[in-house]
Amino acid sequence: MTHKSNKFGKNLPGLVLIVALALTACGNKEKKPGQVLASVDGAEITVSQLNEELQRAGVQPAQQEAARKQLLESIIDRQLLQNAASKDGTDRDPKVVQAIERAKALIVAQAYLQKRIGTIAKPTKEEITDYFNKHPEFFSNRKQFDMKELVISTAAMNDQLKSAMDSAKSLEEVANWLDAHSVKFARTQLSRSSADLPPELTSKLLSMPKGQLFIIREGERSLLISIADVRDAPVDLEAAAQQIGQFLLNQKTKSASDAEVARLRSAAKIELSNQSAKAAEATPLASKPVAPPVTPDANERGAAGLR
Repeated sequence: MTHKSNKFGKNLPGLVLIVALALTACGNKEKKPGQVLASVDGAEITVSQLNEELQRAGVQPAQQEAARKQLLESIIDRQLLQNAASKDGTDRDPKVVQAIERAKALIVAQAYLQKRIGTIAKPTKEEITDYFNKHPEFFSNRKQFDMKELVISTAAMNDQLKSAMDSAKSLEEVANWLDAHSVKFARTQLSRSSADLPPELTSKLLSMPKGQLFIIREGERSLLISIADVRDAPVDLEAAAQQIGQFLLNQKTKSASDAEVARLRSAAKIELSNQSAKAAEATPLASKPVAPPVTPDANERGAAGLR
């Protein structure tokens, strides 16, 4: 969840710096239109710039007065950094130039798609209701899984610990074993709903009794987990409608974007060099994970993809 307080806070200068450097790299020396609000070593900051920042930040009308002052200070900070970058040659660093070109390409491509696709029709009430009815696991039959974790180094995961887990009746017994064997660990708790998890994982968790122990590896750390509670957490259509509507709108937008890219591909002549072809063969696209990789332990009680 995005906190409103971060809309125009300390993270803003770093974000707007990219745009500032992009303008420098493009050689945009024209005087910006609009009433001048400030000048930083001769570089003018205008009302138009500030209004654009407000629009991009999505500031509500009631907050605009306070936001204007804060955003103006952020623009001044950005201009100071841009000026300094120009003086010491940072804006001409090959890596920076490459990053600017990539950002520029993304902005132009996105602008083209928005112009080409236009305004996507919002999902109808019927479409929202249909999605709600077809996915009870996300809404009317939603389950909440409360779990307890012991987080240890993967290097500490050995056959002795696995054997201790197999014979343990609770996660607390495992914690006592770790203490007795001087294995460092941290305790955490987490809660996930069936709307957050893949359907196959939800089925696995539902088939496990409370207190069931299982292991999940995440790179250099491993999670020893037990199910503390499974409870009903239904969501009705009224509460879910906005979320479903946004999800369906995003799907429609993605479908329209994919169709336009497919149209352009069909009309274009695309040639891959031998080097590109070899790289594609070495790392097939399908093998790339679409989410952070999680490797479950070989223990039969392991469940894949929890996190």
